[in-house]
Amino acid sequence: MSVAIDVDKESKLHWNWRSPFGVGELGLLFFLTGLLFAGTILCFRDYKSAVSSFGDSSAYTDIASAIRHWNFSGLQAKQFWGYPYFMAGVSITTRVPFVASLLLVSFASSFISIALAYRLWDGWVAALFAVLNFDWMQRSFLGGSEPLAVALIFGAFLAVRKDRFVLAALLAALSTIVRPLGICCLIGIGVVLLHRREYKKLAGAVLIGAAVGALYVLPLATQFGDPLATVHSYGNSNYSLFGIPFYAIIKGTMLYPAPWTNLTLDFGWIALVLAGVLAMWFDPRFREYAKRNPVEALFAVLYLLAVFCYNYPVFARSNFARFAIPALPIVFIALSRWVPQDRRILWGLGVVSPVLAAASALGIRNVAHILMR
Repeated sequence: MSVAIDVDKESKLHWNWRSPFGVGELGLLFFLTGLLFAGTILCFRDYKSAVSSFGDSSAYTDIASAIRHWNFSGLQAKQFWGYPYFMAGVSITTRVPFVASLLLVSFASSFISIALAYRLWDGWVAALFAVLNFDWMQRSFLGGSEPLAVALIFGAFLAVRKDRFVLAALLAALSTIVRPLGICCLIGIGVVLLHRREYKKLAGAVLIGAAVGALYVLPLATQFGDPLATVHSYGNSNYSLFGIPFYAIIKGTMLYPAPWTNLTLDFGWIALVLAGVLAMWFDPRFREYAKRNPVEALFAVLYLLAVFCYNYPVFARSNFARFAIPALPIVFIALSRWVPQDRRILWGLGVVSPVLAAASALGIRNVAHILMR
């Protein structure tokens, strides 16, 4: 009898660890990663200064300030302005400083993205998306445009599944002015509507995309004399924006040496995403998913092709994990039969990843130096 009870307990425990993530547990995991990330930053640095010096935060706050006061004198038209528009809106509504609005938008967008991932796919995909990528955590908790773009893209996916294509087109168009490759979602919507011969919905989607684009470029045209000023800010006389797949990744690795730890992490992500692309092509189960959700599949294919063809050697490898973020849930879907579905692993990542991500944002050498003093 005692043996039977032990076996039953063991089976029940095994089942619990492998049962799907619920929405409450997913929320707890998200807030735990945020607390550990912020706590790690605060152990070494003032949080406000860490935010201000991270990535493009200072540029975004400058743009948001210019938008709020509608004074663009001395401002360089860099980065896409969708994120600063949201920041300016939050700052006007809540009266908080721009650094706080930057954090509010990125944190709220990250939470919404993970909640949408749960609705779209399942708890495993949402949990893995929340804890695996260092760049996602850094942009979620130190500020960045990726969480907002992802929230808009995932929102467009959900709207498509509910057959609300007008809303989907609006969200996809807004994502494009946050991160330009959001246009892959808008293209996917257009292709699907064209294939279904739903011309009225297609016309509505085109008009919405055109309206959002026109409203976006109008201030650039009037203030800078160039409606595509933010697009041109990405230009480089030595390189075209896109080129031969993998060429810039290989060239950048040769031209810009990096520590072996960085190379291992970068090429690990490249291998993971490439494995997902191969699974998309060969796995019959993914083809069934693609038939049910063609906009999502088209987005993933177009988006990842653009990422692999990105032609700036200085960024192609080193920023690959960040660039790939919006398509990662679909990569996880493609690799689902090989991904271990054990909550112990995900909770372990939820503890370790935010600490490492925060240390990486501060600089591993800087953290090590402080610890050794």
